[in-house]
Amino acid sequence: MNEITPSWRALLDPVLESEEFGQLQDWLATEEAAGKVIHPPVHQRFAALHLTPPDAVRAVILGQDPYHGAGQAHGLAFSVQRGVKVPPSLRNIFTELESDCLVPRPDHGDLSGWARQGVLLLNTSLSVEEGIAASHAGRGWEALSDAIIDAVASRRKPVAFALWGAHAQKKAGRIAQHHEDSPHLVLSSPHPSPLSAHRGFFGSRPFSRTNAFLEGNGRGTIDWRLT
Repeated sequence: MNEITPSWRALLDPVLESEEFGQLQDWLATEEAAGKVIHPPVHQRFAALHLTPPDAVRAVILGQDPYHGAGQAHGLAFSVQRGVKVPPSLRNIFTELESDCLVPRPDHGDLSGWARQGVLLLNTSLSVEEGIAASHAGRGWEALSDAIIDAVASRRKPVAFALWGAHAQKKAGRIAQHHEDSPHLVLSSPHPSPLSAHRGFFGSRPFSRTNAFLEGNGRGTIDWRLT
């Protein structure tokens, strides 16, 4: 757990030290020992927490699980490292960003620049077996991602939550339960994958709506350009 910063550990220790989470880590080790390839590598699984400390969170983009292709996932939801071909879901995200904010399409898919500005790029599961989408759903990651959402939503600092896809949309009630008069913005839409983007992700304007909300609540804006 050295990849998780002290500021996050202070909020997440009850889950990280739980029997359920220990069983998840044991299961992952057993799967890898059996020769199964798991993405992202263990040293990158908590990259989102490393790049975006809890006090810095201004927006959360929530997806389902990491990319399951070789060399794609690196611990930030929807992101790939420079030099890796941009996956279809991320191409659709850039299409919507260009339409929404007139931001030029970048020549890479590394979203670290967003993470460093306070955009927590989180999946409900933080690992996946190569070639098998959602293969680690229900194995125990949800307890951690729920705790992360709780830690952010329980604060009074206004945060914009973009919930992309059915798995992510189920967390809307969890966010709302922390405040009767919630200070947060919740934007729910279909997943940006080619299978669902045309059902409402395109045209949802999550980037401009997030910035309008943040600016209206004195939290600045996100520079969505990726250079």
